Amino acid sequence: MAVPVAFFGLFFAYPVTAIVGRGLKAGGDWQFGRIGDVLARPDILDVLWFTTWQALASTALTLLIALPGAYVFARFDFPGKQLLRAVVTVPFVLPTVVVGTAFLALLGRGGLLDELWGVRLDTTVWAILLAHVFFNYAVVVRTVGGLWSQLDPRQEEAARVLGAGRFAAFRRVTLPALGPAVAAAALMVFLFTFTSFGVVQILGGPAYATLEVEVYRQTAQLLDLPTAAVLTLVQFAAVGAILAVHAATVRRRERALKLVDPGQTSRRPRGPGQWALLGGVLLTALLLILLPLGVLVERSFDGAGGSGGYGFGYYRALQSAGSGGSSTFLVPPLEAVGNSLRYALVATLIALVVGGLAAAALTRRAGRLVRGFDALLMLPLGVSAVTVGFGFLITLDEPPLDLRTSWILVPLAQALVGVPFVVRTMLPVLRAVDDRLREAAAVLGASPLRAWREVDLPLVRRAVLVAAGFAFAVSLGEFGATVFIARPDNPTLPVAVARLLGRSGELNYGQAMALSTILMLVCAVSLLLLERIRTDRSGEF
Repeated sequence: MAVPVAFFGLFFAYPVTAIVGRGLKAGGDWQFGRIGDVLARPDILDVLWFTTWQALASTALTLLIALPGAYVFARFDFPGKQLLRAVVTVPFVLPTVVVGTAFLALLGRGGLLDELWGVRLDTTVWAILLAHVFFNYAVVVRTVGGLWSQLDPRQEEAARVLGAGRFAAFRRVTLPALGPAVAAAALMVFLFTFTSFGVVQILGGPAYATLEVEVYRQTAQLLDLPTAAVLTLVQFAAVGAILAVHAATVRRRERALKLVDPGQTSRRPRGPGQWALLGGVLLTALLLILLPLGVLVERSFDGAGGSGGYGFGYYRALQSAGSGGSSTFLVPPLEAVGNSLRYALVATLIALVVGGLAAAALTRRAGRLVRGFDALLMLPLGVSAVTVGFGFLITLDEPPLDLRTSWILVPLAQALVGVPFVVRTMLPVLRAVDDRLREAAAVLGASPLRAWREVDLPLVRRAVLVAAGFAFAVSLGEFGATVFIARPDNPTLPVAVARLLGRSGELNYGQAMALSTILMLVCAVSLLLLERIRTDRSGEF
């Protein structure tokens, strides 16, 4: 456990603490009065209120739209089911910058709705809510559907035989069993939307700001560290409470139910009602998921190079710096593809080492301290990535850790986000390994390292590949921290897309669409490969 603790202490706790300290200290003394001063400001109260209510609305809307999909994937067997499962999961691994860009192409100025009916939803809360549903649809389908597929349907059938109606049987038998899974999914969706950054930054405009967006504005634009520090503490406290409740719901779900093989519970739809439900879910996937991504791809070719038709003009423009008279980049934007792939590969390696060691330690130990460490590993998913990125710049600037000009800084920040996915993927598999196998290896004289290599590794090899895929995908799309620490001559894909969208002109807009399409394809291919090698489909992801 020493390596994971040292990694998180040095590259997470230290930068975040340093930022908070600089914001709340004056002359060496803590100025806790600043917390009350900041939280009493009307503009900050507006940010807190918007962050909370949009997260609640996003969570409710996601549950409303995704729960029918969870039921379909859990109970129905139909052609193309695994492909559709992969398709609805693609948005979850997409960078938020790509999600924002896709909905901008659909709902924004010159977007599909604008062209067809003159309707624009960018800079409105509806665009933000729809993008959040798009992004989190898979969280509900995977979490709730994974458990639903393992619930024995004969329990509900027995209740109906005893005289309960269809709805009464569901309410009294199935819903209580699903409750912890629904709560866990709702908490995760609330967490992701409460800390939303890229989607709100692109679609919300200046009128809307979450805590994460406001931390970025206070830090990067206004250089107001006291306000940023207070907002970071507020977000940290909120995320800690959410993760604590989530951990309790997961433990309740694991302990309270007897589950069956998912293969025994699914069957072909019967009757017009079930076929209509399947059709509705397919239509939802088409309109909510495939349409925004399809429009994004179409816009990357539309009117390319001013030709008025379709072509590769925007993609060709990515090969030169300052194309069209723009000085957005010091290097050709296309170099961001190679930069992102290199950074993501290194970040994946770091995440596998740190996350694998953490998962192994959590498997072999128990107690409150271990549960606390498990929760700590999840904090990077909710704590302000903007704070972490800016913290890197002000803390890792002196020997022996003067990394401000080093390329490794970006993979380190990306690995912080990848480690939780590695732990959550590998932990259930490692816990399923029979301890007697390790004990037998030890009796035969194997060292702990050799026992892990000879016993655990062959059993968890596929889980390692899945963990690597998730870590690679989320590292590739990390934006909040990378926007601070990526050098101008080595931008990543999300940073490059944000820069292009931040400049006016049709060529910049088209290049942003082209880069987003490239990033989407890389993430989608990674996800499809994961679906082919996965064996356990009952977990959260």
